[in-house]
Amino acid sequence: MSAITLALCQFRPTKGALDANLDRIEQLFRTVAASPAPASVLVLPETIVTGYFLEGGVREHALDASVLFAELATRHARAGAPPLEICLGFYERGDDRHYNSAMWAALGGSDAGVRHVHRKVFLPTYGVFDEERFVDAGRDVRSFPTRFGRAAMLVCEDIWHSITPTIAAVDGAQLIAVVAASPARGITPDPLHPGQPNSLARWEQIARDSAMEHGVFLAMAQLVGFEGGKAFPGGSMLIAPDGDVLVRAPLFDDATVSHTIDLDDIGRVRAASPLLGDLSLRLPLMMESMERARKRGLLGEDALSADAPAAVPTADAPARPAGLRSVMHSPSLAIDPELTRRWLVDFLRDEVMRRRQFSRALIGLSGGVDSAVVAHLAAEALGPENVIAVRMPYRTSSPESLAHARLVTEALGIEERTVDISGAVDGYASAPGLPSTPARLGNVMARMRMVTLFDLSAALSALPLGTGNKSERLLGYFTWHADDAPPVNPIGDLFKTQIWALARHLGVPVAIIDKPASADLIAGQTDEGDFGLSYARADAILDLILHGFADDAVCAAGFSAEEVALVRQRLDSTHWKRKLPSVAMVSHTAIGEYYLRPVDY
Repeated sequence: MSAITLALCQFRPTKGALDANLDRIEQLFRTVAASPAPASVLVLPETIVTGYFLEGGVREHALDASVLFAELATRHARAGAPPLEICLGFYERGDDRHYNSAMWAALGGSDAGVRHVHRKVFLPTYGVFDEERFVDAGRDVRSFPTRFGRAAMLVCEDIWHSITPTIAAVDGAQLIAVVAASPARGITPDPLHPGQPNSLARWEQIARDSAMEHGVFLAMAQLVGFEGGKAFPGGSMLIAPDGDVLVRAPLFDDATVSHTIDLDDIGRVRAASPLLGDLSLRLPLMMESMERARKRGLLGEDALSADAPAAVPTADAPARPAGLRSVMHSPSLAIDPELTRRWLVDFLRDEVMRRRQFSRALIGLSGGVDSAVVAHLAAEALGPENVIAVRMPYRTSSPESLAHARLVTEALGIEERTVDISGAVDGYASAPGLPSTPARLGNVMARMRMVTLFDLSAALSALPLGTGNKSERLLGYFTWHADDAPPVNPIGDLFKTQIWALARHLGVPVAIIDKPASADLIAGQTDEGDFGLSYARADAILDLILHGFADDAVCAAGFSAEEVALVRQRLDSTHWKRKLPSVAMVSHTAIGEYYLRPVDY
């Protein structure tokens, strides 16, 4: 069969809900059955039957491949779909171990069955990933026969290592299916890829290069939705052997896109660019080099042959100081505001409505830019009628704060409530019989506002939203168990300078954006006055530190040693404020250490 119609199917799985997710797949079968030109191959993302971030829950939801096949076959028959083949990701229980796997199965027809199970070889264990803790690594990449020809499967990071598609292609694969669940990262403006997370540009480059180098079709299915604040962007794509993108699924949305491919294109492309043929002929020689390089890596420089040239130092290549990294390619705080808006609106819909089953949200509206931005995002995500803004003044609060909060509620058409916390704060402040300091009183105000929000949440069935930005959180400029207490925060990974940029894009009143930022806990107080440094400079220093630049490199980027030391001291001395309370660990089932479950499990 030369021409086949392939469908890429991306949707939001329900965390840990096997039956619900298989029901979604059954609906895909029904859609195929009703189509006048049905797809013969469906490719679905990594861990589509359970969700990706299961942590310790992997062993509770891992399936034997034969069990998954039986479930799919039952649903395929019930849907009345024609014979087809399906590739999808799942957590597998096999050989008394657990794997992150992809299965290719033929459904319907006399030759129905599991064609192949690929176990993910490269397990990311860095950043947000911790796979090696919960699953074992696979050890094999191979092609296998299907009804249309030969295919191979890779799971997510497998494709980032060029050796895996090479093995698949040399082994005869005409189609490489890549199932992925890669959280989106990056909101820096990209003129070549406007409106999409920066990480997707790298994914597209890898997919196109792999298809073009090996002269194969490459189908990549990406997961959609949010898990614990991490966004899976979708954007699944089908790549031709010459590297062209044949079809692309939308970002952040459930979707199925299909395209008919002609396998005869492979021979035509390979004839014009015989890279795979060259590779196949010379691979045995390259393997000798690979083994030599492997030994060098294992044994060190002493493993070099005697005739290897020695490294000769040159006068014009001075040694770099230890720990110094170039700041030529330092990160940028610029954002794509429209991408950021869409990302955060989708996040709120997913977290508030889908995962936590709330239809309404509460916001403590201070009159500042942070809470104003959250109000704008929430009104779009949930509808203005489902957002309640709560003004919570203390008797010394600035009247301007109340007025600016009202600017937001009137502009958005959201409900406004005012709860004066003066009596509650003063009543407690006098109770201990100790003189009240401004700092203690400010903390009491902040915590009383959270008491108010959580009490109103219970009374109104509305979820409190957080309004703390990344700058405040990193500098420890918030009251513990107060400002950072709400369970969902759409802006907690945005620096203050990025909040201002987003606020202008959203249409937040200019009076709110341009005024000095203030917690309004003490008369005349400003954030930058408390820091001793502007947000613009503090944010830039924080961003460089978080990207791994040493202090001397940060200074080389144009900041004084005093500024860097000030930011470093605040950052390093406040890690405890960004963590749950420390618990003495006395067992091998300690919560959060051994017993690990994601927040949305």
